[in-house]
Amino acid sequence: MSEKKQIGFGIVGAGMISAFHAQCIKEIAGARLVAIADKIPEKARQAGEKYGVDHYDDYHKMFQRDDINVINICTPSGLHLEPALAAAQAGKHLIIEKPLEITLDRVDQIINTCKKAKVKLACIFQRRFDNAAQKLKQAVENNQLGRIILGDAYIKWFRTHKYYADAKWRGTLAIDGGAALMNQSIHTIDLLQWIMGPVQSIFGKVGTFTHDIEGEDIGLAILTFKNGAVGVIEGSTSAYPGFPSRLEIHGEKGTVIISDRNITTWEIEGEAEKPAELFAQEAGSGSSDPTKINVEGHKPQIEDMINAIYEGRDPTLGGSEARKAVQIITSIYESSKTGKVIRL
Repeated sequence: MSEKKQIGFGIVGAGMISAFHAQCIKEIAGARLVAIADKIPEKARQAGEKYGVDHYDDYHKMFQRDDINVINICTPSGLHLEPALAAAQAGKHLIIEKPLEITLDRVDQIINTCKKAKVKLACIFQRRFDNAAQKLKQAVENNQLGRIILGDAYIKWFRTHKYYADAKWRGTLAIDGGAALMNQSIHTIDLLQWIMGPVQSIFGKVGTFTHDIEGEDIGLAILTFKNGAVGVIEGSTSAYPGFPSRLEIHGEKGTVIISDRNITTWEIEGEAEKPAELFAQEAGSGSSDPTKINVEGHKPQIEDMINAIYEGRDPTLGGSEARKAVQIITSIYESSKTGKVIRL
């Protein structure tokens, strides 16, 4: 683009998460929500009226519009592939809710199609953009903690039986791709691998203890990272009443712990500074209620897509980065099924 014009957005899927995207687009300078699509006509109509935009029950028709530059995919996880491929082939840039898709094959189809179509691809992992996560990432890269030896992710959340009953796709293998790990824990798992570096091997165990679902409501894993460090993942939707997610990073010279979006521990040998208060944010925790997740986290990623379009670059968190968390989680599932250590 030779001059900065408003970037037009279209949303596919009018469920709960689409409201986060719509609200952010409405609030971002240089962004304009043009239309929303949902296969259920009444949901599409209600969403269109709510946001004051055009609505469609066939997303292909929405993709034909020249005033839409970016498509936000907000369908259930295992229903990302088809609209993503169609949007890319129509020349639209893509922002896709996490996970990018529920299998590596489907993830790779999206990545490869976007490359072939020369459109930009971003996946929502908003926790990476939090001040606390950015501060920790910088500290690790600057070697402030010394050699990293241990990294743990704890996501002991709670979901009611009604949560799964109200949306039949939740907790299914075909559309949710699992449950507690692939849906709820994936954000903290992504943060863990982003901070710690690539995973070398995984030994996992998953089970369903309190919900009538196909997927797991408790998932565990022991990780070995390529840098020699080790760690664990504990993810659940059965830990009543739900607790803040925790990311714990330990190095030879210090420890940093993030609880939800806040630094709660910053203990580094020889450093007096305690940045916890400086980087405190409203938690917006989804530990027991998914509607309480802080909407502000989506804004930086939508803004990043706009800037990427203007600057002719890739989005900060593209397909190859989004693939990593899916690979870790599907490897945990494979390990649990086979009883073997999975090497990535």
